[in-house]
Amino acid sequence: MNVPKPNQHSGPLAGHVRRGRVYKSPLAATGVLSVANWLKDDLPDLLWPALVLVESGNDSVRQFVKWQEAVQERLAHHDEDGWVAETLDGRLTHLAVLVERFPDASAIVVDEARRRGLLSEGVRGALASYPYLPARWLVGDVEVTPLEQQDLELIRDAVLGVMQDDHREALLKCFRTWSTVQAGTFSSSADTIDLLKDYPGEPTKRAAADSAVRAMWGAHKAMVQVDDPNHFDAAIEWARVFWGVNSMTSRCIRKREIDDAQDAGTEVLEVEAPSGRPAQSTPEGSENLRRFTMDLLSSFVEALETAPANLHANERQEVVSGLVTRAGRDVIAVLGAPDLWCVEHGAHIGRMLVETKIYLHWMAQEDPAIYRQFQEYGAGKAKLYSRIADELPDEARTAGFRESVDELKRLSHNDDVLDHRIVDTRDTFAEGKSIRVMAEEAGLLDFYRQAYSLASGVAHSEWWSVETHAMEPCLNVLHGMHQIPSLSLSYGGNVELANAWVDQLYSLVCAGLQILGTDEGAVDAAFAWMSEGEGSEELPA
Repeated sequence: MNVPKPNQHSGPLAGHVRRGRVYKSPLAATGVLSVANWLKDDLPDLLWPALVLVESGNDSVRQFVKWQEAVQERLAHHDEDGWVAETLDGRLTHLAVLVERFPDASAIVVDEARRRGLLSEGVRGALASYPYLPARWLVGDVEVTPLEQQDLELIRDAVLGVMQDDHREALLKCFRTWSTVQAGTFSSSADTIDLLKDYPGEPTKRAAADSAVRAMWGAHKAMVQVDDPNHFDAAIEWARVFWGVNSMTSRCIRKREIDDAQDAGTEVLEVEAPSGRPAQSTPEGSENLRRFTMDLLSSFVEALETAPANLHANERQEVVSGLVTRAGRDVIAVLGAPDLWCVEHGAHIGRMLVETKIYLHWMAQEDPAIYRQFQEYGAGKAKLYSRIADELPDEARTAGFRESVDELKRLSHNDDVLDHRIVDTRDTFAEGKSIRVMAEEAGLLDFYRQAYSLASGVAHSEWWSVETHAMEPCLNVLHGMHQIPSLSLSYGGNVELANAWVDQLYSLVCAGLQILGTDEGAVDAAFAWMSEGEGSEELPA
C-alpha cells in the first residue's frame, strides 16, 4: 500500500495531503481506508454467542470451542474441513450457508449446542423473536412472537455488554480463529501464535491478545470482501431486520428521561413534548447593554447627519452607513431576547458582524466604484427575485403578493420602459470573489478563520453544529446508539457573548466613521455622552 506524503506543511491542517481544497490524512489519502461500524453491521450476525456470553458469562466461550470441535468431527466425512471451520465462526448467516450445503449439519449443530448448554430457553426465545432470522432451525419449533420484556432485557444486555467490554468483543471476534486452529488451517506470525496460544486464560497477555484478535478480525473481513464483495450481503440484510425490529418494539430513550426517572425512583416515562417555560429575565450584568447599543447606533447616525457629506457621490456613505445600521439593528433586536445569547441561536449575529467588518475594510481599499457595484449587485438580485416570484400561478398568490412583487421591482431600480438592470448571479458582489478572499486581501484572514468560519458553520447547519445543538444520543442500546432530535433548548443568557457582539458593533461604528472621514467635531458632539460619567469609554479617533 502506497501512503502519500503530506504536502500541507503549515496551518491547522499541517501533515495532511492536499488535493485542491480537500485535505486528507495520509492514511485516508490512500483510498483504501474504510471505516465501518461493526456493531451495526456484524453484531446482529453474532447475536447467538453474544446472548450466551451475557447469560452464562465469558467463560462460556470454552463451550463454544468444544462445540466447534465436535461439529467439525461429525462433519469430517464431507472432506471440507477448512470450509466447515470458516462457517463455525459464530455468525448466523454462515450457519445458514453451512446447512444449505450440508443439510445434515443442522441436527449436528443443534445437538452439540444443546449438549453444551448453548441454546437455553432464554437464548432461543430471544432469537426466535426476530422474523427472517438466519439459520432459524437453530431455535427449533419456537414460534415468532413479539419481543417480551425478558427478551428485550437479555438482548439489551448482550448488546451493551459488547459495547462496554472490549474483552467480550474480542472473544466474539476470536471464534473464527479458534475454529480454524482446530481445523489446522490457521496461519500467522510466530509472535501472534505465541500471544494467542493460551488466550484468554493468561491474564498478563490478555489486553495485547484482545487487540490482536480485533485487528485480525477486521483484516480478515476486508480480505474476504476483496475476493467476494458480496460475501456479507446476507449479514447486512439481517442487520437491517434486527435494528428495524428493535425500532418497532422499543422506543427511544433520552438522558433527561433517565435522570427524571432516577430522581423519582420510577421507570423511564414515555416521551412528552417539552413544556413551555417563562421568558428568561435579563441576565445579571446586562441590564444596560441594550440601552447602550441603542445610544451607540443613534450617535453614529447623528454624527453622520451633522457632518458634511459628499452628496454628489453618495454611494460610499450609503453603503457604509447602511451596513453598520443594519448590524446595529440586528444586535439591538437580539439583545432584547436573552434566549438567543448562545452559539446555537445567535450564530447569525456573530457571522453578520464579521461579514460586515470584512466588507467595510475590503471595500475601503478598493476603487470607490466598488460601492456602486455593491448596490447594483443587490439591485440585480431584487430584479431576479421579482421575476422568480412572478412565476407563481394565480392560485398560489396570497393577499399582498402583488405588492411584494412590486416592491422587489422598485428595489431593482430598473426603468419601467428600458430594461437596463444587469443581474449578476455570481456568489458575491465582488465579481464572485469569496468573502474569505476579501478577508485575506483586507488583512483579516485570521479574524475570518477564528470568528466567521465557526459561526458560519452554525448558520449553515453543518452537521457538527446540528449534532451538537439539535441532537442527542438515544440511550436505548437496542437502537444502536443512533442520534435523535433533542427536546431541550439552549437557554442562552451568555452575557459575555452578548458583550462581544456589542464590542464588534462598536468597532464597526468606529470603522464606518473612519472610512467615511466623518468630521471629528461632529463625532465628538454625537458621542459626548460616552465621556460623561464614571468608567465610560472614549470613541477612538
